[in-house]
Amino acid sequence: MTVVVTTPTGHVGSRVVRLLLQAGARPRLLLRDPSRLEPDIRERVDARRGDLTDAAFVRDAMAGATAAFLVDPTPHTVEDPVGTSRRTGAGLAAAVREGGVRRVVFLSSVGAEMRHGAGHIDGLAAVEEQLDTTGADVLHLRCGYFFTNLLPALDDLSAGRLTTTDDPERTLPWVDPRDIGDIAAARLLNDTWDGRTVQGVHGPEDLSWRRVAEILTTALDRDIRLRPVCDDDARRTLAAAGLPPGAVDGIVDMTAGTRTLTPEQRREPDTTTPTTLAAWSHTHLRPLLATHRAAHQS
Repeated sequence: MTVVVTTPTGHVGSRVVRLLLQAGARPRLLLRDPSRLEPDIRERVDARRGDLTDAAFVRDAMAGATAAFLVDPTPHTVEDPVGTSRRTGAGLAAAVREGGVRRVVFLSSVGAEMRHGAGHIDGLAAVEEQLDTTGADVLHLRCGYFFTNLLPALDDLSAGRLTTTDDPERTLPWVDPRDIGDIAAARLLNDTWDGRTVQGVHGPEDLSWRRVAEILTTALDRDIRLRPVCDDDARRTLAAAGLPPGAVDGIVDMTAGTRTLTPEQRREPDTTTPTTLAAWSHTHLRPLLATHRAAHQS
């Protein structure tokens, strides 16, 4: 069995790779820079150098694979994120179809069920639809808000702030990307499911932004104050950082468009994962924040 893994150095993909290796597989990894792989990983995988936006590369690299873990690598910072996702998804779907890939696990998001009106998440919805036409058995993992989305906020957290455009009291699923990787790897190795299916990945509990600030206050051992801002303030901040208008809309509309969303997949045993935000923050975010603060004080 040959399993393809895209974005294998990412928060989710790297976990998928390690679990596949532990299961005795030799995964085929598609990535732009194989030197980013850890040395002990590099010698045990089939690494293919290329860009996921290059349809010819993806087609050749996926040919003959049994299963694939697919991720849309479109950054939030491009001018047309949804259009870019659609173009990338077309290449991925063609590679699945032409390469005879039988089973696909796609990293999607809560909100993709809306299909339209959720900013950049609309791009993931489009890729879902493209993969559904391939004839392969396809699983879409509709994931909650990644814990790792807090990592770009080290400046804010160092200053004791947590900024959001969302309703401070609204709850949503928060999840550790490594736990997503656990589910993805298990599904890739399981050949008993078929058809088109969707699975939520919701973390251990739904959290409000106010509750997140409380958890971080304890885990980071410093007072974290919630700072709600409006959509217009967020747009101005993102534009001032140099992002093009389409990117700004894609980012802001992800939150604005899903404020009243109830995830299509209910919280059940198969959608609930174990790692808590408190545990993740203490293990991962706290040392990073300490290093960040030390660097800025020196």
